[in-house]
Amino acid sequence: QVQLVESGGGSVQAGGSLRLSCAVTGVIFDSNCMTWFRQAPGKEREGVADIRTGGGATYYADSVKGRFTISQEKDKKTVYLQMSSLKPEDTGIYYCATYFCGGGIRTAPREDRINYWGQGTQVTVSS
Repeated sequence: QVQLVESGGGSVQAGGSLRLSCAVTGVIFDSNCMTWFRQAPGKEREGVADIRTGGGATYYADSVKGRFTISQEKDKKTVYLQMSSLKPEDTGIYYCATYFCGGGIRTAPREDRINYWGQGTQVTVSS
């Protein structure tokens, strides 16, 4: 059984930064991917960043590319999402998730492939 616990959300003004953390308990294999989804009010959940546990290959949605960075500390079993130059449209609930992704080029994560979800953390960006 895997549990994911997010932290680090909060309120920030546009242009500011936040770092989200996802603490993992249980076993995660190198063939797994860790991913961050977000759900804005009234919108569908979208995958914004993804990292393969083994090797560290990453994916970013176009909407966050150049502003967000996903990283991991495997010894601490923690995944981070560093968010900079935040915009009001980045507002939403951010969810950490994991799934078996295998190898290959990282592509947009899909909800139907997710094995485990965290409970989510709220990020609010004001203009």
